[in-house]
Amino acid sequence: MGDLVFLEAQGHAGLRVNTANASGRHFVQLVVSEFPQAACEYPILFTKHPETGAFYPGAVMGLEAGRNLYAHEGALPGYRPADLVRQGFYVVDDRIAIDPEDPVFSGGDQPLFDDRGEPTHTLRLIQQAMQQLAQGLQETSAVLDRFVEHRLLEPIDIALDFDDGSHLRLDGLYSVSLDALHALDDDAALALFRHGDLQLAYLQSASVRHIRNLARRRNEQLFAAA
Repeated sequence: MGDLVFLEAQGHAGLRVNTANASGRHFVQLVVSEFPQAACEYPILFTKHPETGAFYPGAVMGLEAGRNLYAHEGALPGYRPADLVRQGFYVVDDRIAIDPEDPVFSGGDQPLFDDRGEPTHTLRLIQQAMQQLAQGLQETSAVLDRFVEHRLLEPIDIALDFDDGSHLRLDGLYSVSLDALHALDDDAALALFRHGDLQLAYLQSASVRHIRNLARRRNEQLFAAA
């Protein structure tokens, strides 16, 4: 990440962003408020932060690092997670700052300000995404703390075979264990229900079926490239 600068209408009147920025993102971090939309299209799985060891959820968009199987020329046809929408933008001292070196500002065609210096629809979407993340990260952490407390997260074994004879194995990913969830006593299950955690657990578990879609997409790409 380069040096951050504050976003200003006058100084960045001509700045444009490239919203087709998903090509290199195979795993996109989510907050739990995104689960209902994201679970309709993507597998949602958990992984651990390499430095802290804390769990966090994400939408799996590819089976190999740096390769998004859902994106077409960088654009996602469906739900675009907040972490992609706000790429290159940060909050510093309650102000929006940008990383001018982020690739999102290279070759972009979406202006951030109109002729009057007012935020465009694109910038308003970025602001909304940043607000969703700011509010959602703490909520997401609390949900995962409860999942961990009740031992609901388990490693998921994903081994895939493809038509060209190649094999892929995804490691370091976790899912909600429905067996562990259904084994909870009534008090624990009721507490999770009151928090809204049960809905999130079932959404995440059901979304794992989209792994098949990812495998199919990779097979199609292999066939097209042959």
